[in-house]
Amino acid sequence: MNRIVPLILAVALFMEQMDSTVISTALPAIAKDLDVGPITLKLALTSYMVSLAVFIPVSGWMADRFGAKNIFRAAIGVFVVGSIWCAVSGSLLEFVFARFFQGVGGAMMTPVGRLVLLRTTDRRQLVSAMALLTIPALVGPLAGPPLGGFITTYFSWHWIFLINVPVGIIGIILSTIFLPAVEAERPPTLDFVGFLLTSLSAAGVVFGLSVVSLPALPPALGIGTTIIGLICGVLYFHHAKRHPAPILNLNLFRNPTFRASIIGGNIFRICIGAIPFLVPLMLQLGFGLTPFQSGLITFSGAIGAISTKFMARRVFEAVGFRTALLAAAAVTTIVTIATGFFMPDTPHITIILVLLIGGFSRSFFFTGTNALAYSDVENAEASQATSISSVMQQISLAMGVAVAAAILEGSIYVRGASLGVTDFHIAFYMISILTVIAAIPFWRMDRYAGAAVSGHRAGLAAQAAAVEPLHENLAK
Repeated sequence: MNRIVPLILAVALFMEQMDSTVISTALPAIAKDLDVGPITLKLALTSYMVSLAVFIPVSGWMADRFGAKNIFRAAIGVFVVGSIWCAVSGSLLEFVFARFFQGVGGAMMTPVGRLVLLRTTDRRQLVSAMALLTIPALVGPLAGPPLGGFITTYFSWHWIFLINVPVGIIGIILSTIFLPAVEAERPPTLDFVGFLLTSLSAAGVVFGLSVVSLPALPPALGIGTTIIGLICGVLYFHHAKRHPAPILNLNLFRNPTFRASIIGGNIFRICIGAIPFLVPLMLQLGFGLTPFQSGLITFSGAIGAISTKFMARRVFEAVGFRTALLAAAAVTTIVTIATGFFMPDTPHITIILVLLIGGFSRSFFFTGTNALAYSDVENAEASQATSISSVMQQISLAMGVAVAAAILEGSIYVRGASLGVTDFHIAFYMISILTVIAAIPFWRMDRYAGAAVSGHRAGLAAQAAAVEPLHENLAK
């Protein structure tokens, strides 16, 4: 396996992860400077994710039509320009639009990068390639919280977005030199109606759930937008059954491993999308820590995450996808509940250890579901599988922020008091339920599923034993 390819592609993930963790740490400072509440600033988080959900479906088609390498480089350029726009924004509205524009670049970077990896990597090496792809990307969360907290505390939050500029330039240069050219193809005509319906569905649901509880807007706006999004989703379902080449091929859900990975993985990501939003706010607004102190504590989760990449292949080989994913979901549930017991006087070392374990379990889950989703997908369907997986991931992460904010706002309303530590505790307890639900699709999955990718020894032996009688019958 050419190790330089996943490492270069990881530049895109690095920028995305760095950006998301930096802004989470800086939320209170940005909100104060823009003269809005910290919960209201969730619009800046969700606008980015809405943009991803809207434009990811067309990323696979564009990569096939214009060449994955060309689209990947252009996407990095758009992301860098969006980052500069964020840095110079002077109002909430401008900041939200800048984040949306930044998301256009992000929508192309990650799925197209995965597509390049899929088309240049042998399936037996996919877990190792995914791990290499994720290692540099996890440096973003590792450096993001303390770096973002340091810059926000001692300088200005505007500078946290300018970090992406040199990284993006390096990414464009390296991809031009080393990235293999995945030839452009002749994809079917773009399904414009499907693109319109999926865009309205994703944007409607994510935006509607985000604004439904904002005090500045009438609840009817959020409810109406969510309903429109759901209706468009139903219309696309019927459209996709009739269209010869839908923008998102729902027939892939007939594949049981792909279906389990998408359904279980994205329920899990709702919880994971809530955690980077909740933890920094709790540490700063609830415990009174500075952004820098908060960042030094929360970066421990990234240390736990990066450590899994050195053992993922061996663990999946030993126990298979099903057992590893169920164990990761169980540990994450326990850690999320434990986070709900943190108090201002809880020793920082205890908080760090809990977050460390949580980062470890979440990373295992992500690596497993990402590889499992493509284990039984043909190369011809790789771009479609990548688009569906990426869209669902971004919608679920955005819903995580929306759900977490809604729980906080609902708790404040019921208690009739201002935002406090109790509200964060309630939020952690409620989102932990989602990790339990997320385990159900994997509990029902065949215990040897994805053995060809994981290298699960018992699974490969069972598959070989099942094939041998068939060969004997054919010989007769």
